[in-house]
Amino acid sequence: MEPILSVQGLRTQFHAPGRVVRAVDGVSYDLYPGRTLAVVGESGSGKSVHALSILRLLPEPPAKIVSGRILFNGRDLLAMDPEKLRELRGNRIAMIFQEPMTSLNPVMRVGEQIAEAVMLHQNAGRSAAWAKAVGLLEKVGIPHASSRVNDFPHQFSGGMRQRAMIAIALSCEPDVLIADEPTTALDVTIQAQILALIKTLQSELKMALILITHNIGVVAEMADEVSVMYAGRQVEHAPVSELFKNPKHPYTRGLLASVPSIYSRRKRLEAIPGQPPELTREFPGCPFAPRCPAALDRCRGEDPPLFRLPDGRLSNCWLQESEAAGRLDRFEAAAR
Repeated sequence: MEPILSVQGLRTQFHAPGRVVRAVDGVSYDLYPGRTLAVVGESGSGKSVHALSILRLLPEPPAKIVSGRILFNGRDLLAMDPEKLRELRGNRIAMIFQEPMTSLNPVMRVGEQIAEAVMLHQNAGRSAAWAKAVGLLEKVGIPHASSRVNDFPHQFSGGMRQRAMIAIALSCEPDVLIADEPTTALDVTIQAQILALIKTLQSELKMALILITHNIGVVAEMADEVSVMYAGRQVEHAPVSELFKNPKHPYTRGLLASVPSIYSRRKRLEAIPGQPPELTREFPGCPFAPRCPAALDRCRGEDPPLFRLPDGRLSNCWLQESEAAGRLDRFEAAAR
């Protein structure tokens, strides 16, 4: 099976007078139809910027995608004409944004915002698009959808707004759905409902899903594969079961150790000491080295490549050199 989306050596920077922020610094993966990739890491690790880079939604300038390729069904989105890209965006590739209150237009009725996407991408008439908007609100669990379709976003609760965002994203039945922290600021019960809804709709539509989150529990429940990001870098990529069973990168081990578990014998949660580094400076070695309990002298002075391990996973750590089956340049356009 060919990947529906292939991100290869992606690097995204923000340029300001006298400084450069290296927000995404070498990310590569393949995403297959019907599969879920979770992208995890601390706040500021580059998760959302990487997603916005895929859809080319970052303002240029100050943002600039300096290298890499993003292939959708074999077509490079970074080389695509803006008009062609607009035909794909929101149609074949859709995104659920992090904060629905700021993503929904406050002066447009919810139904109009759903119908707008249908009319734009599916050449539907207004009445047909409006009927589809009602059907989508029913599908995502909005009660009394035929009347609530006339409401404005401020008349919806937080969970209902998130459901409306999902309805907009799914209005054209996309091949790839990017969900950026889809349960942020929702209570636990609503979070579970939203995640179950996304999983059900993904199964019905056979979508590929990129789930951006910092919630390790969500990763365990939803994902097939996981990419762990730190300081803009992809430090580990592995199937979800392998990542939880045997994490390789010290940062991944630190993330998992900080999560409460009824199966753990630890009396206290373990925190990762220190703070993430400033992304405006270049690192002579591994950016995690100042916080890493297993760091070697080499880690502080020599930049590690992505090691491909015998089981196929990737790890950006010198500690895996002895068991590696090969190595990849993080910035290779064909880093497979």
